[in-house]
Amino acid sequence: MTDHPMPPLWVRENLRAGLVIPAHPLALTEARQLDERHQRALTRYYHAAGAGGVAVGVHTTQFAIREPQHGLLKPVLQLAAETIAACDEASGRQTVRIAGICGATAQAVAEAQFARAAGYHAGLLSLATLQQANDEALLEHCQTVAREIALVGFYLQPAAGGRVLSFNFWRRFAEIPNVIAVKIAPFNRYQTFDVVRAVAEAGRASDIALYTGNDDSIVTDLLTEYAVVTATGEVRLRIVGGLLGHWACWTRAAAKLLEECKATWMNETVPARMLTVAPQVTDCNAAVFDAANGFAGCIAGIHEVLRRQGLLANPLCLDPREELSAGQREEIDRIWRTYPHLNDDQFVEQNLDQWLA
Repeated sequence: MTDHPMPPLWVRENLRAGLVIPAHPLALTEARQLDERHQRALTRYYHAAGAGGVAVGVHTTQFAIREPQHGLLKPVLQLAAETIAACDEASGRQTVRIAGICGATAQAVAEAQFARAAGYHAGLLSLATLQQANDEALLEHCQTVAREIALVGFYLQPAAGGRVLSFNFWRRFAEIPNVIAVKIAPFNRYQTFDVVRAVAEAGRASDIALYTGNDDSIVTDLLTEYAVVTATGEVRLRIVGGLLGHWACWTRAAAKLLEECKATWMNETVPARMLTVAPQVTDCNAAVFDAANGFAGCIAGIHEVLRRQGLLANPLCLDPREELSAGQREEIDRIWRTYPHLNDDQFVEQNLDQWLA
């Protein structure tokens, strides 16, 4: 193994082209045990819906899978990897596999080693545990994990457990040779631009794929071209895809939406219709992710949408306290009625039986 292992070239090329990458939820039985049938069905759904990658073991999968009383991290990662491999073999496609990695350095290294052995191409590295670490300590941590697996950087908003990360951190993080992408999710335009500028100034604009995790600005992120002035000249770059819990449901519609956004990239103007769709998507996210209550019901909201479609048997989370907030169910009703063009009910209904088989 090299000092900085790299995934196959097709992984890097596909990421740079722009993909829909759902953050994979966790299917549970009524006893809150892993529901393998519905877990496989979800993975098959994402593949059939046009997702070019899947992220597993991330926030949407529930960090509690790592707790000893559950012991689900390895089984869930293995099940997803096996299912994706079978779908790829049957279809002739290639799907990028990303594993969530978190914790202090020893834990993160162990998770990275397992993910790579299980067939994952990169690790989405959360720094939420290292709340008090300075830039030097953060970068040392990242370098250590990068020696085990290629990295997808992760700027997670503080409201969801993340922390503010400096421009200096991102500038130096972008110099790690096997950083292949960054998920930008601070829900903050200043901090979003910090990452974009850092990648441009590091000379990595053609190497590091930028992905939105900004649920409040998904479409706008995907329509925007950045022109960053650096010491060597102007660099133009885009956020090319999304790695999103929001895209864990209504994924077929998300895949179509990304293609519509990509179609604007060669034009001088953006169709007004796309700027109308942008706040509609944000409104949907507000309901599903429970923005009104500080995102308390975000995972339960995703589960509720998937339950209504038959992709999950129930909306349960590992922690019984994680459930829909008061009024959230009604908000989901509202956006379902209001934006039928943003759901994929018909697609799911036509294919559900074969995904559950």
